[in-house]
Amino acid sequence: MTDALIVGAGPAGLLLAGELRLAGVDTVVVERHAQRPGFCRGFNLNARALDLLARRGLAERLVGEGWQVPHAAFSGLPVTLTLAGAHTDHPYSLGIPQTRVEEILEEHALGRGADIRRGHELLALEQDSESVTATVTTGDGEYHVRAAYLVGCDGGRSTVRKQAGIGFPGTEATRFSLLGDVELAAPEALPFGVTTGPGGAVFVIPRPGYVRIIASDRQPPADKDTPVTLSLLQTAVDDALGRHVELRAARWLTRFGNAARQAAEYVRGRVILAGDAAHIHPPAGAIGVNAALDDAFNLGWKLAATIRGTAPAHVLDSYHAERHTAGAHVLANTQAQVLLGEANDRLGPLTDLLTRVAGHPAGNRAFVETITGLDTRYQMCPDANHPWLGRLAPDLALTTGDGCTRLAELLASGRGLLLDLTGGSAIRDSAAGWADRVDLVTAACPDHPELHAILLRPDGHTAWLRTAGHGYADGLHPALQHWFGPARSDAASAETFQT
Repeated sequence: MTDALIVGAGPAGLLLAGELRLAGVDTVVVERHAQRPGFCRGFNLNARALDLLARRGLAERLVGEGWQVPHAAFSGLPVTLTLAGAHTDHPYSLGIPQTRVEEILEEHALGRGADIRRGHELLALEQDSESVTATVTTGDGEYHVRAAYLVGCDGGRSTVRKQAGIGFPGTEATRFSLLGDVELAAPEALPFGVTTGPGGAVFVIPRPGYVRIIASDRQPPADKDTPVTLSLLQTAVDDALGRHVELRAARWLTRFGNAARQAAEYVRGRVILAGDAAHIHPPAGAIGVNAALDDAFNLGWKLAATIRGTAPAHVLDSYHAERHTAGAHVLANTQAQVLLGEANDRLGPLTDLLTRVAGHPAGNRAFVETITGLDTRYQMCPDANHPWLGRLAPDLALTTGDGCTRLAELLASGRGLLLDLTGGSAIRDSAAGWADRVDLVTAACPDHPELHAILLRPDGHTAWLRTAGHGYADGLHPALQHWFGPARSDAASAETFQT
């Protein structure tokens, strides 16, 4: 018996486990692999992911270990997209191995009390109106787990998605590439970056002690799961370059295509999908792990509140509404990059147009905010015309009675936050009925004197605000009720809020 069962201990599953445990929800994670893989799939956290992780105090350690690149990953255009001037607290991409990200997220989840079981594989699931029963196998046999909710974070071939009968519409792969983490016998024989030869192009990415090589797989086998060999990659590289460049000491070899699919439902009854289980897309833009973390961060507080019985039913439904739309944007962005990267004379005018737009400061900012998800804006209730509403609030510098702090620090508890910048009692008295779910902080914000009050969801997105020029005072109660449920009117709630 558990409140939440997560299938898959990748970035999405581990971050979600930490979020649920932060809210006091019993959480079990099952992962079919007994050990974390010896290879690394990705090496990039973008600005949006870092902004989200900072709201739980998880970004600083990662930033301290990685290397900062002041532009966004984007392929297909002969232009560098700078993050300078973008709406973010982290105007850079962070180079850091996905394996290290997973280690830190796992430490965080374990430290909060998550039960992570490696070498435990989901075989089947059944759900009814009250719970989900999962059959799990290990080397010692099978057992059953009954959970209030089950979340599939188990990758593009998700067993959870298939068992739940959730459709996965989209486009089949039409092109395939080979990827190999290998050593070059003569490092000077192939420079980093793209090298074009008579038979195509080879992309070389430097890694500590080895290189990652990507080349076209012109004749993929009928069974795309057929293992890739070093000999196959060697042939593809030599054919593309028209010369022999010796590869050796393969660490990881794989094949990937340009398929793009998205789950028809992110929530079906008591089964939920996140990360690659909910969407697959071409790897252009290095967005995969970042979108998975975004899903988990959006879902965590909503699922926790649903399990604890404090959230209206539509709060969990909003996970699909918000993240399915965001996922569709990810698919469109990556597919566009694939098209722009093709050697097609018909696309020349489009490439030229987008290159000129990206070369303009405003166009550059729009590009980077779109492809990294920094422009993500969720619909709020009540909605209003303010640039912060629905978006991730910036990490404001604040002064409280206890000294200086930042907005991100106040969100580390994983609770809602109502920030009162007026110093009066009206907002405090008005919101007292939500004291068990929302923290009230009275502070000053010298950088934004026009800001009077702001209500943030636990994921840091702005649900309501009042400024000197926008009188949204009547919207505070509807916003609190919409995201946090009805108010408690008992004296204990008011006393807790005052404290």
